[in-house]
Amino acid sequence: MADKAKALQPLVHDEFDDDDDKPLAHRVQKEVALSTADDDSDDDKPLAARLPLGLRTSERKDSLPRTEPAVVKAASLQSKPSTPSLSMKTPKIVVIPQSLGKPDSKMEVDGDDDEDDIPLAQRLASSTSLIKKVVQQKAKASSSTGTTAIAARKLLEKKKVKRLQAQRMVIKKKIITRTTTKSKKIEPASGDGVKWTTLEHNGVIFPPPYEPHGVKMLYDRKPVDLTPAQEEIATMFAVMIETDYAKKERFVKNFWDDWKPYLGKNHVIKKFELCDFTPIFQWHAREKERKKNMSAEEKKRLKEEKLAAEEKYMWAVVDGVKEKVGNFRVEPPGLFRGRGDHPKMGKLKTRILPHDIVINIGKDAPVPECPIPGQKWKEVRHDNTVTWLAYWKDPINDKEFKYVFLAASSSLKGQSDMLKYEKARTLKDYIDNIRRTYTKDFSSSDPTKQQIAVATYLIDRLALRAGNEKDEDEADTVGCCSLKVEHVSLIAPKSLQFDFLGKDSIRYFNTVEVDERVYKAIGQFKKGKKGGDDLFERLDTTKLNLHLKGIMPGLTAKVFRTYNASITLDTLLQDTRGETTIEIIADYQRANKEVAILCNHQRSVSKGHSAQMERLELKMQELEEQLEELETDLDRAKRGKPPLKDSEGKVKRNQTPEALEKKIASTTQKIDKMRLDMRVKDDLKTVALGTSKINYMDPRITVAWCKRHEVPIEKIFNKSLLSKFAWAMEVEPDFRF
Repeated sequence: MADKAKALQPLVHDEFDDDDDKPLAHRVQKEVALSTADDDSDDDKPLAARLPLGLRTSERKDSLPRTEPAVVKAASLQSKPSTPSLSMKTPKIVVIPQSLGKPDSKMEVDGDDDEDDIPLAQRLASSTSLIKKVVQQKAKASSSTGTTAIAARKLLEKKKVKRLQAQRMVIKKKIITRTTTKSKKIEPASGDGVKWTTLEHNGVIFPPPYEPHGVKMLYDRKPVDLTPAQEEIATMFAVMIETDYAKKERFVKNFWDDWKPYLGKNHVIKKFELCDFTPIFQWHAREKERKKNMSAEEKKRLKEEKLAAEEKYMWAVVDGVKEKVGNFRVEPPGLFRGRGDHPKMGKLKTRILPHDIVINIGKDAPVPECPIPGQKWKEVRHDNTVTWLAYWKDPINDKEFKYVFLAASSSLKGQSDMLKYEKARTLKDYIDNIRRTYTKDFSSSDPTKQQIAVATYLIDRLALRAGNEKDEDEADTVGCCSLKVEHVSLIAPKSLQFDFLGKDSIRYFNTVEVDERVYKAIGQFKKGKKGGDDLFERLDTTKLNLHLKGIMPGLTAKVFRTYNASITLDTLLQDTRGETTIEIIADYQRANKEVAILCNHQRSVSKGHSAQMERLELKMQELEEQLEELETDLDRAKRGKPPLKDSEGKVKRNQTPEALEKKIASTTQKIDKMRLDMRVKDDLKTVALGTSKINYMDPRITVAWCKRHEVPIEKIFNKSLLSKFAWAMEVEPDFRF
C-alpha cells in the first residue's frame, strides 16, 4: 500500500487541540446584483428598540470590490513606504513520498465557457455598462450640435436608455422566475472589479514530511508492524484516545473506514475492537513532556528557526505596498473533528500537495517555485479581480475551498470591511419600506410571495442566517430557508418556538412573540406536512437573495444581520450609565451580550469556570475581612487606642486615621471591582462576545463610544482587532451608525 499512500504531517507537536473544528473554507456563493431604488425613506428605527419582541427567551441552551475613493486609496499608499519585490529564493527542498492520498483523485478545472456558467451578476453588470456606454456615446455626439439638436438627442437618449432598462428588467424577471434553482457551491470565479494592479508573493508553506517513530501498537494484545503511512494514521487516532471524540461511534467508524484501505486486505488488523493504541499514546505523552521541559534557550532557538523559515511567506507586495499575508500555512493532515454530530467527524484529512493548489499572482511577477521536487502547481492564474493568493479543495468536502488571503490588517481587507459596514448602514434608508412591504405580504394570496415575506421578517427580527440545503454528508445545520416543520412550534396566542442546530452545530432555542399574521402564516405552512418537510417549500436562498437584491442593491441576509447587530449595539450604548471606567466597560459588555444573543453566538461553559468563580469568591472574602479589620483599626485610631493584633497574632504598627481611610477606600474599590467582574464573568459564561465584535458590529461604533466616554480602546479591542480595524480609529466621537 506504500505506493497508494501519501505521507502525512509529523504528530510529535503539541497542537492536537488546535482549531480543527473551525470551518475549513470560505464558501463561494453566486451574487446577483439587481438595480433598484424604490424608497428613500429615512426611517431607521432600531431593532434594539424592539428587543423584548425579538429576544424574549424562555430558555437558552447550550469578497467585495476594491472601489474606495481616490483620496482614500492615495492616503493608504502614501502611509506605507514602497517596498521592493519580495525575495524569491528557492526554498529548501523537502522530499515527500507520493503516497497516502485519495487513490487516483484528480481535481480538474472546468473550462466550459458556456454563458450559463457566467454569474448572473456579471450578465446584469454587462447590461448596466451597455446603458452607460450608450449615454456616453450620445453625450459625445451631441457636443458638436446646437441647443435644439442637443434637446432632441437628449430625448432620443432617454428613450434608448429606457429601452435598455426595460430589457434589463426582462432579464431580472427571467432570473426571479427560475424557481427550481437551488443554492450550490461553485469553483471561484472572477470578481466584479479590479482589486490590484501588481501582486507578488511567495506562495504557501507546507508541513514537513512524516517521520516514523517506530512505536508499535497492539492488536489482540500483540505488537503489530505498520508501514510509515499506516503508523501515521494510527498515531492520529492514538493521540485522541482520551478525548470525547474517540468515544463517539461516528468518529470511530469514519476513522476505521478510512484507515482500512491503507492496511490492505491481508493485514493482521481486521477488527477495530481488538486495537490497542495505548503504546503510541504513551509515546506521544512523553514527547509532549520532553518538549515542555526544554530549556528556555532551546525553545527560543526553535521558535527563531520557525520564524526564519516562515518569514518570506508572511508578506506580499500589492501595488508596491508590503502587506501581511493571513494563513499562509497549508493545513497539516489529521482526523477531521467538526462540531456537534458532524457526519464526517473522524475522516482522514489527506496531505495537500502543490498539484492540489491554484496560485494567483501578478502577470509580471515571478511565480513561486514549487518546494517539492517532481511536483508543480495545479494552476497559476493572474486574476486581478479577486483578492485570494491561493486556494485548494478541502480534503474532507470537495465542494468547499480553502483560501489564502491577505491578513485582516491589510489595506484590501480593511477596505472590504469598511464597504461591508457601509453597505449595512445603507439599509437604514430602505428598512422602513422593506418592513412595510413584507408586512403587507403576510396575507398575500400568492403563496411564494407570502413565504418570502415571512422569511424576510424572521431574518430581520431574529437575525437568522439564510441557510442552505445540505447534502447527506454535510452537517445538518439549519437557516431560515431550510427550516423544517419540526423546527418551529406554535404556542398560543401568537408565539413561535424555534429549536434547531444553527451554524457550527450550535443549538438555536428561542421562543418569541411574533406578529399575529406571521403566527397564522406559519400555521398554514405547517398544515398537512410531516416533521421533516420544508417549512418554506417554495423558497430557497437563491430566490430569497434575488428578492432582497431587488429591493436594495447588494442586500442579503448577512447585510440584515450586520445592520441589526450594529444598530442594536449603537442604540444600547446610548444608555451608558456607568461612572467609573470599570462600570462603563461593564455597560459595553452588556450591550455586546445582547448582540451576541441576537446573533445566537453561544459557547459551552468552560470546564474551569466553577473553580475560577470559587477562587474569586475566596479572594472576595479575604478582601472583606481586610476591610472589616481596617475599619476596626480606624475606629481605635480615632479614639487614640493601638490597633489589635492581626490574624496571626502579630502586633500591627500604629497608623494615622488618614492613612487608614485611604486604605479603606482602596480596599472598597477592589471589592467593588471584583464583585462587578464576578457578576459579568458569570453573566457571560455561555455567550461568545468575540464573534459579533469581529464580524457584525461596526467597529466605528465602539471607537466613537470609547472616545466619548474616555475609555482606552485597548480595554475593548485586543491587539489583533486593533490591527484589523485600524481604518476605523479616526472616526469622530459623535459617529452614529
